[in-house]
Parts: sequence; structure tokens; C-alpha cells
Amino acid sequence: MDTSIFKAYDVRGVVPTQLNEEAAARIAAGVLAVTGGQRFVVGGDVRLHSRSLVEAMIEMLVAAGVDVLDVGLCGTEEVYFWTGYTQADAGLMVTASHNPAEYNGVKFVGKSAEPLSKEGMEGVRDWAGSNAPLPRATTPGTVSPVEDRRPYIDRLMGFVDLGRTRPLHIVLNSGNGCAGPIVEALAARMPAHIKLTSVHAEPDGTFPNGIPNPLLPEKRQSTTDAVVAHGADFGVAFDGDFDRCFFFDGAGNFIEGYYVVGLLARAMLQGAADGTAIVYDNRMTWATLAAIEEAKGRAVVSRTGHIFLKRLVRENAAPYGGEMSAHHYFHDFFSCDSGMIPWLLMAQLVGASDQSLGDLVADAQQAFPCSGEINFRVDDAGAVLDRMRAAFDGQGERIEIDGLTYEFDDWRFNVRSSNTEPLLRLNVETRGDRALLDRQTEALKALIQG
Repeated sequence: MDTSIFKAYDVRGVVPTQLNEEAAARIAAGVLAVTGGQRFVVGGDVRLHSRSLVEAMIEMLVAAGVDVLDVGLCGTEEVYFWTGYTQADAGLMVTASHNPAEYNGVKFVGKSAEPLSKEGMEGVRDWAGSNAPLPRATTPGTVSPVEDRRPYIDRLMGFVDLGRTRPLHIVLNSGNGCAGPIVEALAARMPAHIKLTSVHAEPDGTFPNGIPNPLLPEKRQSTTDAVVAHGADFGVAFDGDFDRCFFFDGAGNFIEGYYVVGLLARAMLQGAADGTAIVYDNRMTWATLAAIEEAKGRAVVSRTGHIFLKRLVRENAAPYGGEMSAHHYFHDFFSCDSGMIPWLLMAQLVGASDQSLGDLVADAQQAFPCSGEINFRVDDAGAVLDRMRAAFDGQGERIEIDGLTYEFDDWRFNVRSSNTEPLLRLNVETRGDRALLDRQTEALKALIQG
């Protein structure tokens, strides 16, 4: 087995050369060995090879005496929810999210939907890559399908009260991923004055409109077009397994996830006690810190990555944690990330205001302009970081929470290696100075590219 498919947080590999039914069974057995669990939740996304990988996992687990709850076609957050809701011992989600169609992968959680530790991930990898025989029990386990998704829909709707908002029209682009059926279920629960228009709602593993990854500018146009065509108040686009959602204002403009974090922090701090914690990642920070301070919250910084955000959300009982990459975590959702809760909260926030979504982010965009995340393929990330230190040490505050950050009075930047892809990621922000942002971004690009 090619154990290079084990990344920092999950498994990603090409099907069938790196990831196939045999590998999937061994991965599930590795999780079983690490957790010692007797009840598992398993689900898979819309990719054409996902179901066969799910079935290989279920077959192995049942043979090992494990009782399995089969969520079927679902988003990643549904596996998280059912693992926590049923108090299962572990959850396995077959998905490669926004990766190309030839890829697939596996995401794991343990008891209470808590992510596996670094040591746990290493244990799964080592067991899966070993020659140990697959476990078998004298008495096989059982398989039960999820036939009623109402508890999950109830949990989502429990985050909002949309009955008293002004009328809204929202476009939701599922990108032919897994989000469509859940959007349909939520539409049935909307009050009459909130209209939802779905785009590319039919789950289709051939991805006829391309892999849904709205982080890529070329994947945003269909949402922009739909928002403008329908005169919607705002738009939402999901990635394939809808653990992330992306926002567009009423003019169809894409809103950087960075500014969404501040809005959701404000929404979750409404009515909360002063000093309530909000968790945020270190890549870009000033707009988020300003929003938390204005709402009298307490800012808790985290490394990038779901393991770290979830841990700090749990430890601080933080109602919300946000990453600029559009992962949003909620304490009352087992401290896991959800792509559905954010747009419901945004509907409540916009609907309770006399401002548009564009208006709500305008002040932060002007006060703290940012580059957005810029990705580089480099041969030696360590050498690039050494060049950065040589260029900036002694000129500003160096922070090494995650990658390398330098902070100055009027601008800051973070550069870090991706945990899921062979990329170096750069983020730059300033205090209101777009010309400075452009100059420093171009200078950093040149330094990174050598």
C-alpha cells in the first residue's frame, strides 16, 4: 500500500492506483485498530468510485463485528453529525472534496466526532501499510441505513430564527456535488418570505460543470451569473462535499472568506457574554480581530487546519471558529465544520439588517484590503522560508504559529506550506492601503519565485 496517500489530516490518492477497495478496507481496519470502536458511521460523496470504497469499508467493518450506520450519499458534515449524534466510536467519509475527478480520499473522526490526533493518524497509516491480516469476529456486525435525516436538518435550523427577517432571495450553487438534496430539505423549512434558487443541484459524479472548487476564480462565474440573473440578495457556492461554502454579494462579486469570518463571528457573538471566545486562523487576522473586539468577544488564534481549530473550539467552548479558506466550525455542531450553517447564519444576519451583504463587508474590505491566497509550486519550501527570514528579520515582528508571519505597523504577511497539496501559500494584508498591498504582494512574489 502506498502510504504517501496519508496527509496531515486525511487520505488523498489517485483511484485505483493509490486508493482502491483493498486500500479502503485496510484504512478502515486501521481506524478500528486505533479507536477500538464497535460502532462506526460511514458515508461517501458523489464521485463515481466513492460508493465502492464505502462498501469495501462497510464489508470489512461488519466482518470485524462492528455495527455500521450507513449515511449513503452525503456531505462530510453529515458523517460528523451522525457520529456525534449517535455517540458512535468513529466516522469515515469517502471524499476528495475539490480535488480532480481521478482522486478520492478518506476523512476520519473518532468519538464525539473529534478528529484523530497526529499519533492516531500515524497509527492508522502504520496499520494500513502493514502486513497484518484484516480482523474477523465470530459474530458479524450489522448495517443500518440513515432513513430519516430530520435530526440533522433540525440541528442546522436550530442555529437560526428566520421567521422575522425581511424577504430574501438566495442563490445556492451545489456544483453537482452532494449539497443539492440538503438544500432541498432546508428549502422546505424556509419561511415563505425567503426564496431559494438552486443551481447545478443534481448530484452527478461526472461533474458536467467541472469540479466544484469556488476558491478558483474560473469556477465562480456560474454563481455570479445566477445571482445577477435572478436579482438575488446574495449567492452561495459549495465545494463537492459541502464542508465549505463561499459567498457572493448581490452584484455577483465573490467575497473573500477572510471577511466572512468576521461577519460570522459577529453573528455568533450576538447575545453572548462579554469575553466569549472566537477561534480564528493565523493567515490573515486584522479584520477578524476588529470584528471580535467590536462584539466584545475574546480572540483565540489557531494554526491552520481542522484538527487545530476543532481542538481550540472545544477547549474554549467557543461558539464559532473560522478559517479564511471557508471552513467554519461550530461548538453546537460537535465543534465540527459545516458548509450549511454559515449561509443560514448569513441569511439571518442580512435579513435582520437594512444592509446588503456587500454593505456588511464593505468597511472591513476597505479597512483591511488583502491579497487573497496566492499559491506557488516551489522545489524547496524550506529554502524559500529561509530567504524570507533573511529579508525580513529585524524589520518587523516574526510569528511562527503556522508557517512564517511578519507583522509591521501597516502591513503583514503569512507564507506557509499546504498540509494537503504540494503548494506554498501566501497571504498579505494592509491597514487600508491598497497601493502598499500591491507593492508588497509583488515584492513577495518575486522573493518566493527566486
